[in-house]
Amino acid sequence: MLNSRNFRPWIAACSLFTLAGLPGAALADDAKARAIMEKVDAVNKGDNRVSDMEMILIDRHNNQRTRSLRTFSKDFGKDTYRIMFFLSPADVENTGFLTYDYDDANKDDDQWLFLPALRKSKRIASTDKSGSFMGSDFNYADMTDRDLQNYDFTLKKEMDVDGKKVWAIEAVPRSKKIIDEFGYSKSLAFVRQDNHVVIRAINWEKDGGKMKFMEITKLEQIDGIWTPLEISMTTKQGQQTEHRTILRFHNVKYNQNLGDDAFTLRRLEKGL
Repeated sequence: MLNSRNFRPWIAACSLFTLAGLPGAALADDAKARAIMEKVDAVNKGDNRVSDMEMILIDRHNNQRTRSLRTFSKDFGKDTYRIMFFLSPADVENTGFLTYDYDDANKDDDQWLFLPALRKSKRIASTDKSGSFMGSDFNYADMTDRDLQNYDFTLKKEMDVDGKKVWAIEAVPRSKKIIDEFGYSKSLAFVRQDNHVVIRAINWEKDGGKMKFMEITKLEQIDGIWTPLEISMTTKQGQQTEHRTILRFHNVKYNQNLGDDAFTLRRLEKGL
């Protein structure tokens, strides 16, 4: 499920648009670009979703570690709740992560991480959301949607990506608070023109120097819903790749019978 609510790592990968331009640069909002991003946000993301996920961590020497997870998401009105559990390997088994993604842009999303060794849940503070999620190239904020009103958008150009026509849209945060929370000073999103899915994004980290490259490498329709089945996030310093994370989804099912009690702190701490 990665973002704009298409991936939402979970990844909701559609919203992993990040910002392009100089950090803190003030740009006039582009009406056409905003209209495109509003259509991205309005794409049917599905409800009552269940899936299995692999998280593959790859270091600069190409050493790999693979983690297995199970993920769930459900809409509560305009809000979306998501929960995931790590199944293996042993060092992360029974770790859980719960997110309440609120539609209200003035309300901070809630996130909790359950660590079985501590036998308690830790709430992720807004100041910590730009930190790495479980050693991956995704940060905690990447696990939630972006509120469009927090960004200025500019249509940079139209081009082809893997044979598909896309719009390249630059997004710049309107406040330092958003930069600090999401960890990016700007982003460039590549939106497919035929389905309004963000299939690629370049993210500039707020501290400068490093960039993150998100790409949906496998996208299919399931029950009529465009669903990312493989997403990569690569962290680079200049031309040097420092780390890479691949998320692969299997057994994706929508419209499952998920009760409200499946998305509570009690469930998080109880596990599957």
